[in-house]
Amino acid sequence: MAFSVMVGCGETYFAAFALALGLGPVAAGMVAAVPVLVGAVIQLAAPLGVARLGSNRRWVIACTVAQAGCFIPLTWWALRGHANLWELILAASIYWSAGMAGVPAWTAWMSTLVPEHIRTPYFAHRNRLGQFAVFLGFMISGLVLQWGEARQAVLPTFAAMFVVAGAARLVSTACLWSCREPRRAEDAAAETVPVWRRVPAALRRMAGRRSGLLVAYLCCFVFGTQMAAPYFTPYMLKELGFSYHAFMLVFGTSFLSKAILLPSIGRLASRVGALRLLWLSSLAIVPLALLWLPGRHVAYLCCVQVAAGACWAGYELAVMLVFFEQFDQRERTGVVTVYNLGIAVATVAGAACGGLLLRSLGETWQAYAVVFAVSCVARAAAIPILSRAMSRT
Repeated sequence: MAFSVMVGCGETYFAAFALALGLGPVAAGMVAAVPVLVGAVIQLAAPLGVARLGSNRRWVIACTVAQAGCFIPLTWWALRGHANLWELILAASIYWSAGMAGVPAWTAWMSTLVPEHIRTPYFAHRNRLGQFAVFLGFMISGLVLQWGEARQAVLPTFAAMFVVAGAARLVSTACLWSCREPRRAEDAAAETVPVWRRVPAALRRMAGRRSGLLVAYLCCFVFGTQMAAPYFTPYMLKELGFSYHAFMLVFGTSFLSKAILLPSIGRLASRVGALRLLWLSSLAIVPLALLWLPGRHVAYLCCVQVAAGACWAGYELAVMLVFFEQFDQRERTGVVTVYNLGIAVATVAGAACGGLLLRSLGETWQAYAVVFAVSCVARAAAIPILSRAMSRT
């Protein structure tokens, strides 16, 4: 929950911070997308870090401390009132690198810490509490930003938000520190192999198997969604002219929807299985971007976000469960590493394609409409890969 507070009042406002500094919508989209690719490349060295520190737990904690430190320069730039685009991308890249480098080790650690028979209800409950915390951080930050805007002090308000975000990450680090690691440190270190061997070996194992098809599907689907996702914030703040209050209300509705509906979605996952839930959620996500176009009223967009929150809650829970259920312990860490790299490439490629299309069409309402429509088509094109994976043993 402390981690989710950091996301709610820090990470989710990176693009809005870029806009507040006077950067354009495409630049804001790049701030949200490019660092993900940098983080995915850096995370390839995570096994070396685990081996050096001797355990997954120690490596994860080191990564979370580094992530908390990324808010120091962001706070300074907010107080200074100026930052170059490359500075924002660098800070966000370190943030994502630290976060993603810890994911493979965290996944391996949690697979030994959370008993198999309670994983589905546990992670459903965990995700629900996390979404409530994201909602809390996001909504309070939106209200504070609205207060700051009325007093012409938006950037100092961003500085205060980033301080809270960094402190929340340190609290989550303390919680992780208090958790045990059931497996011996030497066992965790023994599983790590050099990156130049690990990634090709993982790709060879995944080729032609369900794990390979699932990762390919997830990357293709993310490519489609990221053509539009980084540009929802500029669309609302620039094109629709929303205040921070309205922006907070629309985006916050999605987090609240996730939190409220996750118990029901968790029960659905227990009945139909992770793969079936992933398929249903993906189909529902395909047309979501188009629903942003018919109306500009806050109430209408909040209704859209209720549906979006339910769909994405199912998708995110399904993806997490797929990694625990479909991949055995020997291949899980390698698959997660390849997945992170593939997702990052898809994120940047999708955002770049969407940004180029948006800029070439003049960054008008019609340009946003075309970007959102193309994004939906790209999402739909990925569904057959998932269907093939579900039929593969």
